[in-house]
Amino acid sequence: MLSGRCPVVITIHGGFWQSKYGLDENEALTKDLSRSGYATWNIEYRRIGEDGGGWPGTFHDVIDAVNHLSKLEERFQLDLSRVIVLGHSAGGQLALWLASRSSKNQNDEMGNHLHIPIKRVISLAGVLDLQKMWEIHDEKGISSPLESFIGGTPREVSNRYSIASPIDLLPLNVEQILIHGELDRHVPVELSIEYHRRATEQGDKVHLIVLPEVEHFKIIDPFSTAWKSVTDSLETLLSN
Repeated sequence: MLSGRCPVVITIHGGFWQSKYGLDENEALTKDLSRSGYATWNIEYRRIGEDGGGWPGTFHDVIDAVNHLSKLEERFQLDLSRVIVLGHSAGGQLALWLASRSSKNQNDEMGNHLHIPIKRVISLAGVLDLQKMWEIHDEKGISSPLESFIGGTPREVSNRYSIASPIDLLPLNVEQILIHGELDRHVPVELSIEYHRRATEQGDKVHLIVLPEVEHFKIIDPFSTAWKSVTDSLETLLSN
């Protein structure tokens, strides 16, 4: 068990930013982390199909949710110097985008500022290259949720993809651990592999864990063997 002020794990769910998927996806894992002594903050955001969801409302929401922790700091004895953002799938994209707000100029069209610096991120099967994800959907003849989320195709709104896509925001200058299942059919592991390559080339402190025989959802199941890689990663980041 951890003692003193609690380190905080902010969890961001996936679901390709669509309204039919919500924060209940992370309920089991946040309960497991709470039992281990972490303070957990399972955040929600407006999604595709909801008023204000997508660009730029979703981005404003995740910033506001993180900033709200400053109002809870004393009441819940939170250690806001030890915050880790844990994002799954689309939540991985949002987690790394949040981290970029700590290290880069925030005076852009996204508006509101992040007041709590993010120094540590764990991406679980994250959508780390938005243009590549759109291309994968396009090649498969799938109507990509990215068009609704960002407000167009990469050709139509290229600047938005650059602002929102983690791979285009490198280097982030934060500690990152990427965990991805080799059998992931929703978000190919190649997205994390290529992101890791580029991040390493640009000097970011990033570690990649590829899990064999693991698909997209096992990675967030606290009863799976894959989950230990997540809890070990949390411990590693907090020990640095």
